[in-house]
Amino acid sequence: MQPVNLFHLASQQSQWLTVRQSAIAGNIANVNTPGYGTAEIEPFEKVLNNQSVSMKATQAGHFEAGVTNAAFAVRNESGKNSVLPSENTVVLENELMKAGEVRRTYELNTAIVKAFHRMMMLSVKG
Repeated sequence: MQPVNLFHLASQQSQWLTVRQSAIAGNIANVNTPGYGTAEIEPFEKVLNNQSVSMKATQAGHFEAGVTNAAFAVRNESGKNSVLPSENTVVLENELMKAGEVRRTYELNTAIVKAFHRMMMLSVKG
């Protein structure tokens, strides 16, 4: 019988969500910075496919707040958003929608782990 890796998978997704939320927060913080390019974390599917990903800064000085310890790559989405007159590609509405998506995903992740833990504890008691 294969060991259940749900807790490891949930932990990886939580780390990925933390890095993604940090990138989104950085985008929101730099919404008025001229020339700032939107940063996004590569999809979680790359982690599931066991592809090696590494943190990449799109500009010098990005992600100095401890996020560099994560093993998730950041990609620049400058081509996806319309460039504003300040040559900034951050669209605040998109970043807020991404932040909401991260919150919902984290809540789902936590609920699944909690239910699985409860199920395991019931099987041990019985």
